[in-house]
Amino acid sequence: MTVDVQARPVPYGDTMLPYRVIDRTVQTSDTVTLRLAPTRAAAQRFRAGQFMMLYSFGVGEIAISISGDPTADDGVLEHTIRAVGAVSAALHDTDVGGLIGVRGPFGTGWDLASAAGGDLVIVGGGVGLAPLRPAVLAALAARADYRRIVLISGARTPADMLFRHDQELWSAAGAIELQRTVDHPAADWRGRVGFVSEPLAHLTVEPGRTTALLCGPEPMLRLCAQALLRRGIPASDIQVSLERNMKCGVGRCGHCQLGTLLLCRDGPIVDYATAGPLLAVREL
Repeated sequence: MTVDVQARPVPYGDTMLPYRVIDRTVQTSDTVTLRLAPTRAAAQRFRAGQFMMLYSFGVGEIAISISGDPTADDGVLEHTIRAVGAVSAALHDTDVGGLIGVRGPFGTGWDLASAAGGDLVIVGGGVGLAPLRPAVLAALAARADYRRIVLISGARTPADMLFRHDQELWSAAGAIELQRTVDHPAADWRGRVGFVSEPLAHLTVEPGRTTALLCGPEPMLRLCAQALLRRGIPASDIQVSLERNMKCGVGRCGHCQLGTLLLCRDGPIVDYATAGPLLAVREL
């Protein structure tokens, strides 16, 4: 998740701690994954789906979803950042050894426990795969708890696909069923072409035994949720990550309000029974 806001001189809310960039992996032409290690104290444990407030010193602070492994206990955070504005570009460009301020974790997480004993369907579009990666890693760490794990991953082009190496490893190990699709194929692309809602609409699902996790642009969320609803999946079994303009991270400023929800506090993970009626209201 990458949402730029106006820079402000001092973050507020929970204490900001300095973290050092210990690794920088280029994902696409405008997206990198940074591994951050605490310089003063061990990081708090986080749940898959939560986010941190990341501060680029002298530039500003934004909300970024955690894309690392929630089962790890080494205190290292991973954040996948797309350069779309001044703050995200500054964070994106931070080199190994550089310092970044961190507050959090904040927000709700993916409810993986509700999928135990059944099938888990995970659908990510574009950079929306970043907040879902911790859910995949957590589910793989408890693989016996689920029948099927299906990952549908979409991007504009093959070059824009995040975590390509991870996806190939997960699929090759037989731990997940992987379906990848792109909007615009390259000459050597042998996968699907189209939106992520298309393979989802043809997926064999069992209502009452299927939990879906969706993250991506809001039009994608609506299309995918409608495809699942038509297949008999209850709205309460569909979880979506709503990534609106988060500024403070602690429910004070109101920038992320959606109806009665403050998404930094009541989200970003919300079931579609709650989210669906709100997303249907124009201009809300």
